[in-house]
Amino acid sequence: MSDSTTPSERSGRPGGPGRPVRSGRPRTVLLRGGEVHSPADPFATAMVVEGDSIAWVGSEGAADSFADGVDEVVHLDGALVTPAFTDAHVHTTATGLALTGLDLSGARSPAEALARIREYAGARPGERVLLGHGWDSTDWPGGRPPTRAELDEATGGRPLYLTRVDVHSALVTTALLDLLPAATDVTALPGRHGDAPLTGAAHHAVRALAHASVTPAQRAEAQRAALRHAAAHGIGTLHECAGPDISGADDLTGLLALAAEEPGPRVVGYWAELVTSAADAGRVRELGAVGAAGDLFADGSLGSHTAHLHAPYADADHRGTGLLDAGAVAAHVAACTEAGLQAGFHAIGDAALSTVTEGVRAAAGRVGTGRVRAARHRIEHAEMLTPDTVAAFAEFALTASVQPAFDAAWGGEDGMYARRLGRERARTLNPYAALLRAGVPLAFGSDSPVTPLDPWGALRAAAFHRTPGHRISVRAAFTAHTRGGWRAIGRDDAGVLVPGAPADYALWRTGDLVVQVPDDRIAAWSTDPRSGTPGLPDLTPGRELPVCLRTVVAGRTVYEHPNE
Repeated sequence: MSDSTTPSERSGRPGGPGRPVRSGRPRTVLLRGGEVHSPADPFATAMVVEGDSIAWVGSEGAADSFADGVDEVVHLDGALVTPAFTDAHVHTTATGLALTGLDLSGARSPAEALARIREYAGARPGERVLLGHGWDSTDWPGGRPPTRAELDEATGGRPLYLTRVDVHSALVTTALLDLLPAATDVTALPGRHGDAPLTGAAHHAVRALAHASVTPAQRAEAQRAALRHAAAHGIGTLHECAGPDISGADDLTGLLALAAEEPGPRVVGYWAELVTSAADAGRVRELGAVGAAGDLFADGSLGSHTAHLHAPYADADHRGTGLLDAGAVAAHVAACTEAGLQAGFHAIGDAALSTVTEGVRAAAGRVGTGRVRAARHRIEHAEMLTPDTVAAFAEFALTASVQPAFDAAWGGEDGMYARRLGRERARTLNPYAALLRAGVPLAFGSDSPVTPLDPWGALRAAAFHRTPGHRISVRAAFTAHTRGGWRAIGRDDAGVLVPGAPADYALWRTGDLVVQVPDDRIAAWSTDPRSGTPGLPDLTPGRELPVCLRTVVAGRTVYEHPNE
């Protein structure tokens, strides 16, 4: 890939290798000599960007007529151009802290985790509270995490807050508990069970304490690290799922301000707090959030045994915890609908999803089904769906904001889902094909740092779901990870490369383009251009995923691959 520009416009490449590029004013740019993924022209090889919008998409021959009238020509050298991805569920600061801090993902035993903790603590003698993420004891010897005494020894008696991979439980040291205010008796809070990982209210109390230790400078640097990482993966928009029990108002407002001031991915904010009045809705808007949604918890997670189920867990003698009832759901949805504000919930277990859909139905009875549908309320994760709850999603036009990497990580006959639920129930999880057949809008995300920012990996996970009946085509998955996120915030004109759409796009180095559908027919792998369907990279497991060469948001380059 190469560029040509007039000397007055550019002399050298701004920014450093692999870093966001501080480009100047938006210009008119012609991209040519590649593959442009556009429904406007399935054979397009060129595109013109004018300012912050797509101006034209077409063939190489027609591109000649634009070449002399643009400020910049980008010779794609066969690169693929796609809309930038939208990640519809992210925790940006936590992602940045995981990228720059103590990462226990991949640790294979308590001993390995403790060794990493010991090394990390030794390298940071001045940090008041040590923060880490990503442990998962499911496959560790004995299935146990480190004990508190072991953590105390590894840290030298220092405060440590260490979230499980699903972020719904945490390990802490005695020194961190000792920092809690005298009025907070963590032993009396729900979610404290001896030496076990903290969940529920006990977890929220220590999380607030740990996050309070992060200075504004540390927080901003973590946010920048996460935004840089997203841009390097072709992500142009992030939906930040914030809330009082997750990250705090200062974290959300600081992130939105930083994203508005510095080149990088767009950030759309959600605030997870119940709304019962116009005044409540006004406070959500004052924070800069587009909705009272995201991780507004109706339950917890399967990994931490806190998702709310109709029948007990296969490996525990309880059904998890429901955090909202249908009345609270109905009041929230009705108030948000009347205020013109998007509502939404975190719901994973089948009982939680039944509660949410029952509440949405009650709200529709109060304010009208048409108004509820028009508001595009959304449900995060929506893993343990039934035919009835899928039908309710379709009836009320609820967006399913889902994370295909969850199935890749925990699905399958011997995965964490099967251990928690038994194989039969586990096979019902994340039914993307059923959602699409019912007409439910899908928006894909990562829930980072729970799973990585990796959009092509998410597409592969959806197209090659561990339960074959839940698989969807790569094209449908691609739409859910591009247009789906924009539609989830009420924008139907974005996330696609057509004239008039925002100039949010990414350039990719990839292999042959194919049209993949979720079955074993030879036609599933068609490369015949007569199909009139734009191709996408072959995501068959084992093949290399595309490499991002450049990410552009609103016409401005925010990432450029080293040496490109």
